[in-house]
Amino acid sequence: MKFTVLFLYILSQIAVGVAGMKKTKNLNDFLLAGRNMGPWMSAFAYGTAYFSAVIFIGYAGKLGWNFGLSVLWIAVGNSFIGSYLAWKILAKPTKAMTQRLNARTLPEFLALRYNSPSYRIFAAIVIFVFLVPYSASVYMGLSYLFEGVFKIDYHLALIIMAALTAFYLVLGGYFAVSLSDFIQGIIMLSGSILMVWSVTSHPNVSGILTGLKKLYAIDPKLTSPIGPPGFWQLFFFVVLTSLGPWGLPQMVHKFYSIKDEASIKPATVISTVFSFVISFTAYFIGAMTRLFFSTIPSEGGKPNPDVMVPKIIESAMPEAAAAVILALVISASMSTLSSLVLISSSAISVDLIEGLEMKLSGKAKMSLMRIFCLIFIALSLIIAILKPSIIITLMAISWGTVAGTFLAPYLFGLFHKSTTKSGAWAGSIAGLIISLGLSLIYKFDSSKIPMFGSLAMIIPLIIVPLVSKFDSKEKILPELLTEKQV
Repeated sequence: MKFTVLFLYILSQIAVGVAGMKKTKNLNDFLLAGRNMGPWMSAFAYGTAYFSAVIFIGYAGKLGWNFGLSVLWIAVGNSFIGSYLAWKILAKPTKAMTQRLNARTLPEFLALRYNSPSYRIFAAIVIFVFLVPYSASVYMGLSYLFEGVFKIDYHLALIIMAALTAFYLVLGGYFAVSLSDFIQGIIMLSGSILMVWSVTSHPNVSGILTGLKKLYAIDPKLTSPIGPPGFWQLFFFVVLTSLGPWGLPQMVHKFYSIKDEASIKPATVISTVFSFVISFTAYFIGAMTRLFFSTIPSEGGKPNPDVMVPKIIESAMPEAAAAVILALVISASMSTLSSLVLISSSAISVDLIEGLEMKLSGKAKMSLMRIFCLIFIALSLIIAILKPSIIITLMAISWGTVAGTFLAPYLFGLFHKSTTKSGAWAGSIAGLIISLGLSLIYKFDSSKIPMFGSLAMIIPLIIVPLVSKFDSKEKILPELLTEKQV
């Protein structure tokens, strides 16, 4: 049953790649699907890019084990801040300004908004370098799942998933990504409902109320509003995973391609509901891991929380349910991977090339972009094979660094005409240094990485307007602003 589901899934993605190839005729189609995506496809593209195997395998396992039910605050933050407010506040002005400037990527938008060609080169390098470990973390999560449930060798699983990502993305571009996301979003919603039912009906849990009583018996703090690690640990995880999407290029990109302003309102509702269902499922299952394990399972002689959820799927669920849930986690991961690869390859093949003023035809840029898709996948694969750290640390470093670099310049660039080039640069450099610098100083201590990432996003929100105020004489061209800013 499980292998049948896997085969059908792979077959569907091949079909998506072929369909996308027929719709992709130029670079604008490859990057933005002609800026013509409706509300359902846009909302599902956002939600499926948001959540991957990292949340189900990495975050759910470790955070659910540590925080208990209070981990659900992260689900609330992801739904309200990371999805609802992101669409409500950012979608309309982003769509309007990027269309006015004819900006196709976040680096291109920042360079045009602040009249700084070098900003585009800087942003392209940051995106390509720091999204590679995030992509690697997704591959790692998928491979743990394949190894634990399918009994497929970790390295072979990596190669299969990398090849599948490369096939349908290189062929079909953003249209293939969006069509795939829509299909995968439906699978994710169905799988989430089934996953909650399967876990709560298992004898180890015996229903939600009984499960809560069992958690309380293990440690009363596991059912309290704030779990054992304390308020600040929880706060930084909420900030990192909820505010982070506001500054991540693969998330912002979804606002560029939406069809029109009328599509934004329904997309906001759809995306919020989708985010709540997926995040609640992942973190609720994570909290229940205490009822399936007395200690964190080991791998290679060391405790590894990343293997807990795969083991629950393998041993505690009926084969039919496990097959659907496998499709859920695979879908979540493949959609995120395709978004990461598309954005990262465009950072080099479009932003870096154009930023360096290298003259290439549209056809040559498309070919180059396809090549860099393959290069990005290969680099992610190498990191995943090396298994440098647990999944949650890789993702936290990537999110904190990339979002910290871009969130404040992007946000102030949309809404405040007084924001200057110097202010934007100061914010980006500060975010990069805070996240990466502190991580290096503290030797990538996994317990502190979420705090560093959160600070990297929050502190530039003060630095950007402050530096812009002292540099207020800098001229801002009216055509770079929205109607509300002018």
